[in-house]
Amino acid sequence: MEYIKVLEVSQLPAGEMTMVKVRGKEILLANLDGSYHAVANKCSHLGGSLAKGSLDGKVVTCPRHGAQFDLTNGGAVGDAQIMILKMGVKDLESYPVKVEGAEILVGDSE
Repeated sequence: MEYIKVLEVSQLPAGEMTMVKVRGKEILLANLDGSYHAVANKCSHLGGSLAKGSLDGKVVTCPRHGAQFDLTNGGAVGDAQIMILKMGVKDLESYPVKVEGAEILVGDSE
């Protein structure tokens, strides 16, 4: 597995998230109280950008239809909802993250 530098630690404060690209893949990177986690940025429901969603603790909510995902493992924890219709969503792909000095690196097995 190769790790690719995506940001400096100073660029992502605790409780924040951002979209980064690793070899053309859009990845959501979050700082959960000093612990960094990375998952696919696209919602598994209809592909909404999770970086535009809201973060509450370790859960990101998709801005399109409210699907929710646990950023520590990519697991789906809340269904998408359109009006009164709820739709199940699949887990997101997650990526390993490590910090070396002041650099945040995301693993990619491509």
